[in-house]
Amino acid sequence: MSPPGIAILGAGIFAKEAHLPAIASLGRSNVELKAVYSRSEKSAEQLAVDAQGILKLDAPPTVYHDENKDSNLDILLARKDISAVIIALPIVTQPSIIRKSLASGKHVLSEKPVAPDVAAGIDLIREYNENFKGKGLIWRVAENWEVEPGYHAAADIIKAGKIGKVTSFNARVVNHVPKDSKWYKTPWRTIPDYQGGFLLDGGVHTIAALRVILPSPMVSLSGYASLNLSYLAPQDTINAVVKSKDGSHGIVELTWGAPVLSRASEAQKGISITGTEGWIWIEQTTIGDGQQIFRVTVKVSEKNEKGEEIGETKVVLDEPVKGVEEELRRFLNAIGGEDDGFGDPYGALKDVAFIQAALNSNGAPIDLEKLVEY
Repeated sequence: MSPPGIAILGAGIFAKEAHLPAIASLGRSNVELKAVYSRSEKSAEQLAVDAQGILKLDAPPTVYHDENKDSNLDILLARKDISAVIIALPIVTQPSIIRKSLASGKHVLSEKPVAPDVAAGIDLIREYNENFKGKGLIWRVAENWEVEPGYHAAADIIKAGKIGKVTSFNARVVNHVPKDSKWYKTPWRTIPDYQGGFLLDGGVHTIAALRVILPSPMVSLSGYASLNLSYLAPQDTINAVVKSKDGSHGIVELTWGAPVLSRASEAQKGISITGTEGWIWIEQTTIGDGQQIFRVTVKVSEKNEKGEEIGETKVVLDEPVKGVEEELRRFLNAIGGEDDGFGDPYGALKDVAFIQAALNSNGAPIDLEKLVEY
């Protein structure tokens, strides 16, 4: 049986630096890149050249773009040998392309966030459930932190009761985005026409990680949002206090507006989970060979036969950063009938809801569950 033929829609940084390597890691026996699309011919052609090199293809995938009606997206989506698409386009563009792709009978893996806001996400999910899901079409959201092995390792430790009952948590992201950053130079990020700017684009990652790690869903939020670097409008910083359904609570700190690089580079960034018997710390770091990993450090109370605390035990797990490869593998498995539920659009909607609530709370509590009802 031949591998599924796919196309990448979007020729930006992430398509080249993340999706192409993920396709390469899975191998041509599992997936075959047949086409690439971008609004401009130049960017599509460059991605095709990059794909040929990274995937070691005999010839570049076919190029499609909007500068010629004979090679536009509609022509690509009409191809019978392409069964699925990866959509990596600007946030406000994606919903219409998701709809168009599903209507063309293609399975869809669309980059996070699921939509620019909760209302648009609900409309999109409702339309998928009513018109396309029953036809066997798979739509998953490419949220790589939801499937990172490091976060799943932490979740498994908590589920096994190793740190006791979870009582509190903290997530801290501190970034400095200079004007010469390759991410800031992306036109649709420079002048965003969606809520939150980098907070929506990047912040959903952290919320997805918490969604996987915590044993109970986050249900209430009270927070504040602000703009610290004027060129990162509309907001670049969120601080929120959160409550989970099981009564545990935590603090989520997200900023892309650190004033100088040292504020970001010297900050202790990561996720901590505290329980009645110990705690877990998860951070992304680089090991000696340059490999990016998630390091999971577990410290638990050590007790004697009388139940008296006599110290701590420490366990450190290193898991490779491979979320983009994992999300693609799981997407392909879902197409093949083995769906594990990860990448579900409704889960991704909850991540958007958290960011939206934090942007609009201004100190007032917001019911996160009610926000995503439909």
